[in-house]
Amino acid sequence: MDDEKKVKRVGMEMSILMSVSLSLCLSLTGTLSSGQFTIPGFLASFLISVAISFMLGLFISVPKINAMLGAKFKLKRGALKTRIIESLVSDLLYSPIMSFLMVTLAWFSARAHGAAPPYLIMLVKGLILSILVGFLLIFLFMPLFLKIVLKRNGFPLDMPRPEDADKEEYF
Repeated sequence: MDDEKKVKRVGMEMSILMSVSLSLCLSLTGTLSSGQFTIPGFLASFLISVAISFMLGLFISVPKINAMLGAKFKLKRGALKTRIIESLVSDLLYSPIMSFLMVTLAWFSARAHGAAPPYLIMLVKGLILSILVGFLLIFLFMPLFLKIVLKRNGFPLDMPRPEDADKEEYF
């Protein structure tokens, strides 16, 4: 397999791993924090979250954005400052969209069952929780999954950051 195909495969594997792991953890966090935890509710939240986050991953290229930020600000791959910035960028791209969609879904579901929870309170609480938990999960999972996926696809773990973040083949 040529390097271009390997790079695309790494991206796809990372997208799947991050989507599934974050969706699992955040769906569990969301349903537990609602005070109305049920297995069917958790499973529905998880499956919908995986589908939405995977779809977002097709449109939002976090590695490309991180590479451009790294090139612009001369960030060193793997450094704590770099990991914090990359995790924050990913979190701020995904969390507001996911929180809005998942809270809106939960709100409509609650209304269908006769409850009338205040939407804005649900949204703000969900967004804050999602940003905090999401940042921590991304910070912990992204480097771990990247090492696993790079190794599995035959890439060296100490790959240099691309000099030219505009080149499509790096992403």
